[in-house]
Amino acid sequence: MTESDPSTTGAPPRTQTEQDRFSWLLDPALLTLCFVSVAIVVLGGLLQVSFGAYTMPIGKAWQSVIDADVLFDIRWLFKFFFGEGLMRSVTGYQGELPNLTTGTLVVWNIRMPRVFVAIFVGMNLAVSGAIFQAVTRNELASPFILGVSSGAGLTILLSLVVFTSLSGLLPLVAALGGATAFFIVYVIAWKNGTSPVRLVLAGVIVSTVFQSLQTAMFFFATDLGVVQTAIAWTTGSLTGVGWEQVRMILPWTIISMILATLSSRQLNVLLLGEQTAKSLGMAVEKIRFALSGVAVLAAATSIAVAGIVSFVGLIVPHLVRNLVGSDYKKLIVGCLFAGPALMVGADVGARLGLMAVTGANNGQLPVGIVTGLVGGPYFLYLMRKQQQLGEI
Repeated sequence: MTESDPSTTGAPPRTQTEQDRFSWLLDPALLTLCFVSVAIVVLGGLLQVSFGAYTMPIGKAWQSVIDADVLFDIRWLFKFFFGEGLMRSVTGYQGELPNLTTGTLVVWNIRMPRVFVAIFVGMNLAVSGAIFQAVTRNELASPFILGVSSGAGLTILLSLVVFTSLSGLLPLVAALGGATAFFIVYVIAWKNGTSPVRLVLAGVIVSTVFQSLQTAMFFFATDLGVVQTAIAWTTGSLTGVGWEQVRMILPWTIISMILATLSSRQLNVLLLGEQTAKSLGMAVEKIRFALSGVAVLAAATSIAVAGIVSFVGLIVPHLVRNLVGSDYKKLIVGCLFAGPALMVGADVGARLGLMAVTGANNGQLPVGIVTGLVGGPYFLYLMRKQQQLGEI
């Protein structure tokens, strides 16, 4: 007996080899995107570690990145990424760690964390934007436009200025603020269902209100240091980030990216429309709520360590969609690579741009300014190019 042809019966094939299941990973456009993105991250990371208050030859800085005393010593890697306490608990090592050269200490203690934070922030914001665009079936959706960024930013400012005891729970606080803002947007946009236009308009309304409240928080801050920190959150900055921020964002990034990758099938079904999704047996509202939670968590975690970095969640999914198509299996993977490339590239552009103006090699221009300067014109380009802008 032979199996029926699924193309004639409409039924899925009874068996599927692993090669067929993962054949989409060999898509030439996706492979090219990933390769170029990795090249940009590596080159941008090497440029980033080459500049700072402590001057060293570029060659020495690059050699410090691949210093075998760090890369092949699990104790140093555990200390950097997970903290000294966990390193000693896991390895059982209680003595003094081997000495590193001054250049290696400067690069790995101060400069490399900024690169890693940029990578994780880019991943989170890009994937968050991609999920929101599927959930709302709106290619203009992003954490920034849908009010999630402003909601998370407001709760972070409240933690910094008023509820200082919550400063150690910034990712969770930011997630709560982002979820609240998105819920308000959804309620405002709901009228026997939602539409791309209503969601965007509701997002603009909520973002405007929450940004006004953020500005009002500055009047309650009496400490100049708190004010400067708050300004950094609202502009989006990687200035002063260290291994503490890497440890803060790393576990939530892993959770968010795994959930997003596993949800690619559900995201594809949502793109078919609510009625079609229901006819296929999907509990649309439950799935939409769960996926929105993943997107909010990813965006809020990034905001907790880097502030409000605008437009990354809008630009990256749209660029990846144009290159690899709307299949969310490929789209999520593409965002995982393209998001870090944009963030690392923007951070390098911010550093080099300020160096060109001031001549100093230790300037710290907020990366959010660069992404805003890139994202604004790109948003205008989308409006001018596409006649049916909005719904996917």
